[in-house]
Amino acid sequence: MEKSRSILKSGIIGAVLTLVSGLVNSTPGSLVGASWYGWPVTWVTKLVIAPQYFPWVVNWYGLVEDFIFWFVIAYIVGYMYCVLTMPKSDASAKTTANKVGAKAKGKR
Repeated sequence: MEKSRSILKSGIIGAVLTLVSGLVNSTPGSLVGASWYGWPVTWVTKLVIAPQYFPWVVNWYGLVEDFIFWFVIAYIVGYMYCVLTMPKSDASAKTTANKVGAKAKGKR
């Protein structure tokens, strides 16, 4: 249950960070005629010379790649937080219980 909850939290955080990264202008200096948004993967392009249609273009593959990137980052940060904040007594108690259980199985 705890693992599925951490995956859900990482997914929500990844989605929020992906949408916020869409506000970051990542246009290369030599590009003229369009502005790119999204970091580290560009997934939104705004055509500067406004066409007759909607000037925003979404790259769906870039959006998915950006989401996966932020999901992995959020999961790693959450995992490291759990590992670093786990009380030492809980970790040693689990290790001791595993050793005792292994010895008990070996004696049978």
